Amino acid sequence: MPKAKVYITLKPGLLDAQGRVLEDALHQLGFERVQQVRVGKYLEIDLAPNGDPREQVEAMCQKLLANPVIEQYRYEVEE
Repeated sequence: MPKAKVYITLKPGLLDAQGRVLEDALHQLGFERVQQVRVGKYLEIDLAPNGDPREQVEAMCQKLLANPVIEQYRYEVEE
């Protein structure tokens, strides 16, 4: 059964408010070497073995999983 691993992050240059809050909290906890934190989404999707899994995952990302205006994505498919 194919499994897709999808990684979704904000596009470079966009303010990552969640990442900034985590970065500040890490600094307050003494982790001064942290320079930047970016927050994203990670999804694992099990697919039925019929059809082209890469084509299916690409369509899912374009239609629902990622907002192409502010997010970028990449994925891996394990057969």
